[in-house]
Amino acid sequence: MDSNFRTKKRFGQNFLVDRSVLADILKRADVRQSDVILEIGPGEGVLTRELLLARPLLLYAVELDVRLKDALEKLKAEFSPLFNLVWGDAVKLDYGHLDPFPNRVVANIPYNITTPLIWRLLEFAPFGLTSHIYMVQKEAALRLVARPDTKERYPLGVALEIMGAVSLVRSVARSCFRPMPRVESALVEISLSRNFNLMKDGRFSALLHAGFRQRRKMLVNNLKNFDPLIIWESILERADIESKIRAEDLSGEEWLKLYDAFANFAISEPSLSL
Repeated sequence: MDSNFRTKKRFGQNFLVDRSVLADILKRADVRQSDVILEIGPGEGVLTRELLLARPLLLYAVELDVRLKDALEKLKAEFSPLFNLVWGDAVKLDYGHLDPFPNRVVANIPYNITTPLIWRLLEFAPFGLTSHIYMVQKEAALRLVARPDTKERYPLGVALEIMGAVSLVRSVARSCFRPMPRVESALVEISLSRNFNLMKDGRFSALLHAGFRQRRKMLVNNLKNFDPLIIWESILERADIESKIRAEDLSGEEWLKLYDAFANFAISEPSLSL
């Protein structure tokens, strides 16, 4: 890491410096020559270089901080044409124009954008982006892998359960980064294998988030606030879900049943739905 570079808190910059953690990321990434990789937040290019040395077909690196331009442009010149540097906000970027489209994402995510970024990238599962490896805050990792009926359960973890599988690969100490963050980190792996088009319909995400709006409330009451015109007791009954249950108690399969019941209601009663 360049000793003269000063990280900015608003970018969530904590650069990985531990080689053993880097090796674990590369092992999980298992880069092949046919892979098109998307890296978010390359920083000074430590992980980027290792990924490029594995000789993928192409690597896109998305970076917001233009102060890193010199270091990344040097890397681009060294590994051209394997390296495509993209400047912009990773949450807002129009990924649909990438060609060829990435099939893997590997990222040491700025922790302040973890949840919105993963939601955003799930939209591109139909394009073939099905393998995800992220360094995230450990608290966020525990929420991603949380099972039903636990306090850590939250909407993104439910969506990942429905679309595939997520696993916590390893914990990562604060000392593995410069500057040292205030929180512990963890490496997670996400493999998407089904329901690729789920995120194309904004109603599912809206329903899921509404259910978790106030965690201590029963699911039915949260849903009534979401759309008071719908008789949610009837929707829950159609989905074979108890009306007094909380959002965190449902399995991914039950959330799908609830969504199907809601979607079928929307078709039969379009004036009373989204």
